[in-house]
Amino acid sequence: MTRRGFALVALGGTLALAALGARGIGTLNVLHVENRAENAPAIAERRAAAPVAAVITTATTVGEAMAGASNPPEAVATIAARVGEAAANDANALRSVSALVSALLGASAAAAPAIEPAVEPVLADPGPTPPTAPGMQLASVPPSAVVDDGLKSRLESPMRASEPSAPCVADACIDAYLWSLYERTPKIDTNKVSEQVKVTVKKRGKTRTVTHTVTSYVVADFTWKDPAAAQRAGMSLKDYVIGGMDRAFKVKLYHALHAMDDAGFMPGITSAFRDDYRQSIAAGNKAAADRSYHGGSLRGGYGHGLAADIVSVKGDTRLERFASSEELWKWIDAHEKELGVGRPYLDHDPPHVGPIDGVEFAVKRSLANLHRRAVEAKKANIARLKTTRQHAASPARQSTQIRQKRPT
Repeated sequence: MTRRGFALVALGGTLALAALGARGIGTLNVLHVENRAENAPAIAERRAAAPVAAVITTATTVGEAMAGASNPPEAVATIAARVGEAAANDANALRSVSALVSALLGASAAAAPAIEPAVEPVLADPGPTPPTAPGMQLASVPPSAVVDDGLKSRLESPMRASEPSAPCVADACIDAYLWSLYERTPKIDTNKVSEQVKVTVKKRGKTRTVTHTVTSYVVADFTWKDPAAAQRAGMSLKDYVIGGMDRAFKVKLYHALHAMDDAGFMPGITSAFRDDYRQSIAAGNKAAADRSYHGGSLRGGYGHGLAADIVSVKGDTRLERFASSEELWKWIDAHEKELGVGRPYLDHDPPHVGPIDGVEFAVKRSLANLHRRAVEAKKANIARLKTTRQHAASPARQSTQIRQKRPT
């Protein structure tokens, strides 16, 4: 038997059961109507009668089986057996099912019309799906991309191949470039730590306790500070660090860093925007919490950061990277007018850069130049005094002085 024939036979069995159920419900309704006092003996006699099972042989017709069936489940079982025999031939399966249903409906019911099997063509390649109604537009949501949280090298950035010929213009492209430089840079700094130590000394025969200041340099990792500040502000790390800078400054910084990268210095960003909280937990040379040009509240806050800390990531060790950073800072000082950014504090805060047309650069660079000139003058004076002392202590000078003191 084929799959279609089996399905049609099952459908016929279902229809037969439905017909028997309907017939039983009708019988119950008649009994309910005729359930009166005068009919009570007839009803009792009917209930006392033993049920007679209907047995159908191969020669018995379906109508005779239904006429003598007093137990519907046995009749249904006999009909199901008959249906199974009739379904052996797929060509006559539908007609056999139709005849059985007609017999179950009774002699008064009209003969059910013969059901011809409908042949549906099977398409090997289904056509395009028809468009949906205007009020039922369907949309598909693409799966989210796997985010790679590892530090990526700037050389592995997908925009590297297109940047030399097509520099970034959109804010999203500029932010992505700056973020890649921030992400690849180790957040390690050398902090100057001063400690007060009490020392016992003996002076002029008396013992005294004096306080000496001992200065030491400690290597510290401040990677946790920016994420802590971003979490406190309720935003992502990228939006906090990069999005907090002034837009015009970001454009200048992008072109400057791009020039440094093309020159082979491999620049990196250790710090960009800072709010008051982030500035308060910073170490080393820093401004007041609300006065930082990185984005303090008195400087405009978020979206107005005008400073960033730049180092070089060229080198395998920390000492090699520090030497590369010093070369980078000297190169920035020599090309600050071309880059549009410079180091306002010079050696007082070497990584710190800002726009050369800003207030910070105009004020702090002047003070830095004064400090540098004073240091250079002091060094020159020390060197001059050292030379004078060495010349005065030379044997030739002493012999000349002795000859001048002799009487003539």
